[in-house]
Amino acid sequence: MAINKTKILVIGDLMLDKYIWGNADRLSPESPVPIVKVQEESISLGGACNVANNLIAMDCEVSIYGAIGNDIDGSLLHDFLISKGIDANCFKSNRPTTTKTRIMASKHQMLRVDKENNSHLESKVYTEMFEHIQARIMQYHCVILSDYLKGVLNAAFTQKLIKLANSLNIPILCDPKGNDYSKYKNATLLTPNKKEAIEATKIIIKDDKTLLNALLKLKKICAIKYPLITLSEDGIGYLNNDNTLNKKPTIAKEVYDVSGAGDTVIAALAMQLAQGKDIDFATKFANAAAAVVIGKIGSATATITEINDFLAPKRIIRDAQAKIINNIDSIDDILLTKKVVFTNGCFDILHYGHVSYLEKARKLGDILIVGLNSDDSIKRIKGNNRPINTQKDRAFVLAGLACVSYVVIFDEDTPEKLIEKIRPHVLVKGADYEGKDIAGSKYAKSIKLIDFIDNKSTTNIIEKIKNNK
Repeated sequence: MAINKTKILVIGDLMLDKYIWGNADRLSPESPVPIVKVQEESISLGGACNVANNLIAMDCEVSIYGAIGNDIDGSLLHDFLISKGIDANCFKSNRPTTTKTRIMASKHQMLRVDKENNSHLESKVYTEMFEHIQARIMQYHCVILSDYLKGVLNAAFTQKLIKLANSLNIPILCDPKGNDYSKYKNATLLTPNKKEAIEATKIIIKDDKTLLNALLKLKKICAIKYPLITLSEDGIGYLNNDNTLNKKPTIAKEVYDVSGAGDTVIAALAMQLAQGKDIDFATKFANAAAAVVIGKIGSATATITEINDFLAPKRIIRDAQAKIINNIDSIDDILLTKKVVFTNGCFDILHYGHVSYLEKARKLGDILIVGLNSDDSIKRIKGNNRPINTQKDRAFVLAGLACVSYVVIFDEDTPEKLIEKIRPHVLVKGADYEGKDIAGSKYAKSIKLIDFIDNKSTTNIIEKIKNNK
């Protein structure tokens, strides 16, 4: 496997989705049912396979374990997984390959035909699969159990897998099904949606109080590290370490189709936890990933680029005012997987030199955050006659520039505290700082000095105005 990639192991119910596309413009003479004239056939990955496909889209290394039948659909599914770059470990079973065939006419689903056997696998298949997993599990950073109640993840096998992962301190996440969650006991995290959580806890979730009670009951039933419930358009809710409720609202702008969003959420959570991120960071990232896929039609995936684009200012910022951050603690929300550039200044009367400088700074990364001296700090530095424009006006004008992602007003004489909070990849200052101490430089990964344009300054503009009186 490639170096430095996050390696995720997915175990669960392997499913093949087939689609038959056509037109239906008449009824059968044999029976009052539509006749679908087939124009095209296609396949896609379902169940645990869709989770694996989401991880591939997020640029992870993925192995999958499950069962297929000794049939054509099983061979088709195995080859399709391989073609996607997934390490497919498909163990043959006497059961048929779980296959769902949808007959579509004019983009409407006319009929779905399911071929499946939900009984447990043969004991020898469980033994062979577990031994194979046990021999390889140390190479993975995280394990996902994707349960669709198709028989692979029975209680005994699920518990063996959870105990194995826990013994090696590997996070193990479960997408649960059914109303008995005891088989997922001691997992790191479960991802039930609200309907599934209601069935498992017997608590009707209708507000924050009942949501908290359901999370507490999940924690008691399953002894999980991170009790969590996905809330569709309301985002994700989970328990803090002190058993208080934390809700991450959705950031979706347009919702077209929620099918497959649960697979995306568990994939995104697994990726972030595998990389050592905390649950707060992981849920923010998962919300962004879900927002991408529900803006598409059908079971979709979200690439890192799409997630980053969704988090980028061009998607989440609608006007200049929204770019102005008044509380530096909220900065964490915008630093997901981005190369951050930081610069600061008074920007009293915005001019050509400022804009040129800021555009050059923006090209050094994905996000440009501008620290803006408050009115009080400018008075301490430049005297009582400055600033000419208030901090509110200066912030709004700066935020109106396309190259500026966010503006943060700070009241100290230097932005060191702000830089410590942001810890940018690149700290940008003017070329006149050559050889000088730069406040906050110890918190930045690199320093970049940019030349100013000669004779372009706020002081020159003020003097010009005075001389023209």
